[in-house]
Amino acid sequence: MKDDIRRLARLRRLEKIRAIARQNAALEAAQAESTLSRLRDLSDRTRRMADDYGSRREMTDGAALHQIGRFVGGLQAIRRTTDGDTLRARAIADAKQQLLAEAERRRAAVEERAILQERSIAKAGKTPALGSRKRSGTGLE
Repeated sequence: MKDDIRRLARLRRLEKIRAIARQNAALEAAQAESTLSRLRDLSDRTRRMADDYGSRREMTDGAALHQIGRFVGGLQAIRRTTDGDTLRARAIADAKQQLLAEAERRRAAVEERAILQERSIAKAGKTPALGSRKRSGTGLE
């Protein structure tokens, strides 16, 4: 019986450790999602700026046209870089979500084992109910 109680205590400690690991995984996943969101916003803003400057037609001379062309080219290069960063951030965020799911599965498995252990201890601690005894003799007695 003492071994069962020690095992239950060990399972409860393990469950707490797994819950902390799950919280850390959730925090990392949230940070990765936040980074991904910021990169998407930056990519969209850069694209809009490049489109806006690229559609301007009020240049007065060739130098202004050349300057705006170089500026738009630079914005497009920044956008391409940001798009690549966004793809990498998406892959990282997906990996963090998978780690979070694994951490939750591990925590749930330990919790389930602890519940089963509690039931086993409770069942072993119960005194068995004595059922009715088989009658002997005849019904006339």
